[in-house]
Amino acid sequence: MLKTNVNGIELAYERRGKGTPLVLVHGYPLDHTIWNPVVPLLENDFDLILPDLRGFGESEAPRTDYRLTDMAADIAGLLDSLGIEKAAVTGHSMGGYVALAFADLYPERLSGLGLVASQALADPPERKAARYQEAEHMLAHGVGEVAEGMSAKLSADSDLQATLKTLIMRQSPQGLAGALRAMAERPDSTPILSKFDFPVAIVHGQADQLVPIERARAVRAAVKKGYLTEIEGAGHMPMMEAPAQTAEALKVLR
Repeated sequence: MLKTNVNGIELAYERRGKGTPLVLVHGYPLDHTIWNPVVPLLENDFDLILPDLRGFGESEAPRTDYRLTDMAADIAGLLDSLGIEKAAVTGHSMGGYVALAFADLYPERLSGLGLVASQALADPPERKAARYQEAEHMLAHGVGEVAEGMSAKLSADSDLQATLKTLIMRQSPQGLAGALRAMAERPDSTPILSKFDFPVAIVHGQADQLVPIERARAVRAAVKKGYLTEIEGAGHMPMMEAPAQTAEALKVLR
């Protein structure tokens, strides 16, 4: 992987393809490799930039607390380092929260937005509290329990569950805990949706156990230029469960 220093941390990323710059932002508790199934389907249309967010994959895990806005600033810094002024940004799950934070902070730098298995709503109080408890538990006991419990929620496909479990086990407890706290503090992004003048690609599995598909439909109803693709049989990992449909849906961002 390539690496660059952004906002005081070392950020790892891959770059593939040519065309419209498109940043693909992974979700929790994963890394950039979740996008591998769609990369060959998109690289003829897009200059693909696939970062590992701070605390994930090969990127550095900061010791201090941070917010999703810091993760969005990392994306802006990465684009700066690559000499890219404007790009489409697509995020999966937590990556969608980062993409929304980027849209709020840097709307002039967005040519389009993609939300895959994500939502605009903030955590309710009980979920916020649970994230903080999960963070403390993980720091004390490691990522094993998360890998065991989360993989089955991400997809009903047993082979994919095994792949995801292995991927989660590679992650840093410190990085995952930091991300949990950052997600807990995210605001409701619904008020900014109507301001978007760029295309918004929304991809959601109809069998998603973690984010109800109604959340995707609500985003579609709130944006001016929304394109919703509902994928029958897919869970929380459309880019891995249905790569051809996911890639086709994202091509509206060209």
